[in-house]
Amino acid sequence: MANVTVIGAQWGDEGKGKLVDWLSNRADVVVRFQGGHNAGHTLVVGDQVYKLSLLPSGVVQGKLSIIGNGVVVDPWHLLKEIGTLGEQGVKITPDLLVLADNACLILPLHRDLDQAREAAATNKIGTTGRGIGPAYEDKVGRRAIRVADLADRAALEAKIDRLLAHHTPLRRGLGLPEYDGAALLAELEEMAPKILPFARPAWLMLDEVVKAGRRVLFEGAQGALLDVDHGTYPYVTSSNTVAGQAAAGSGLGPKGPGYVLGIVKAYTTRVGEGPFPTELKDEVGQHLGTVGREFGTVTGRSRRCGWFDAALVRQSVALNGIAGVALTKLDVLDGLPKLKICTGYELNGEAIGYLPAGLKAQGQLMPVYEEMDGWSETTQGARSWKDLPANAVKYVRRIEELIGAPVSLLSTSPQRDDTILMRDPFQD
Repeated sequence: MANVTVIGAQWGDEGKGKLVDWLSNRADVVVRFQGGHNAGHTLVVGDQVYKLSLLPSGVVQGKLSIIGNGVVVDPWHLLKEIGTLGEQGVKITPDLLVLADNACLILPLHRDLDQAREAAATNKIGTTGRGIGPAYEDKVGRRAIRVADLADRAALEAKIDRLLAHHTPLRRGLGLPEYDGAALLAELEEMAPKILPFARPAWLMLDEVVKAGRRVLFEGAQGALLDVDHGTYPYVTSSNTVAGQAAAGSGLGPKGPGYVLGIVKAYTTRVGEGPFPTELKDEVGQHLGTVGREFGTVTGRSRRCGWFDAALVRQSVALNGIAGVALTKLDVLDGLPKLKICTGYELNGEAIGYLPAGLKAQGQLMPVYEEMDGWSETTQGARSWKDLPANAVKYVRRIEELIGAPVSLLSTSPQRDDTILMRDPFQD
């Protein structure tokens, strides 16, 4: 059986949490490979709702869960999330959760810097203010504190000195007080015994489980169009969110990620600033936001809503090597008499079938729409293809044609079991 990599194929918030939770039943190990606690998954299991932003979704299923080296980790938030799940009856132990010992830490000074920059910016990026970007900056600047450093006081002291040599001038420029290195050291030493039991060489464990023939599910955060290289730069996240990062961010070789499943919402949303060609600011956009409950799991911010953009998803299919998609929130479209799908754009009078790299060009795109009839029947809770209205089936089939990838799974509500399986990714 193949391993499976799940990524968002739009701007994130596509419903990855439910699908990863659903697929965890078929996996032995679940791996998070990039991002931080700036993106969340909401899992609905019966009457219980779990909100995760750093822990892999597999922990709820009791599956071995790994936070890979590609993730930047706020250790205090991790401990808080472990505590919250414990209160909900899910006990997180080192036998269940592995934290890569070479993962980099998010520190309070990263959060300070993130928030101060965003407050001072004229053209805001729309970050969550949780320190993810500055932590990645320190990682590539080779001055980050990593999980393994928590076990070495001498290394911690030297690294804090190096870190503050960089951050102190930045803080002065932003009007922030100088950070107390001794206080940071004390905080890290107090937290270390609680975190270190989870720390192990994640790459070695993954190598062993793959050789043993166990199935691995790689869980991405955010979406492909927020990728720091391939997204709507600079309105992107600070990491690579495309499927290729599953290999680098976990320590497994490039063949390891296996089948790539792209999660796609039946319409389009994004949080924060940046271009959005199909955005709707009318009553239809309001309908999508209200019925779809489009509020960020982590931030609570309202999401911008618009028609399904096949050109964007087609681009994601190519960038990620997507073998099949999981289409979510089809039920939000119930009752709309007419539906539109963006098939491409016009840019300065010319037809264009992809999102250009230039920010100016992105802002000038005019969507080209194809209109279809909607349906009055409900699709909510449907669990088989035959339960869908005829026009809903036509809508799904047209999406498949336009994006160049089949719909492998169809989600019809937040509930785990309200899922129509066309192709099992682990069997492909």
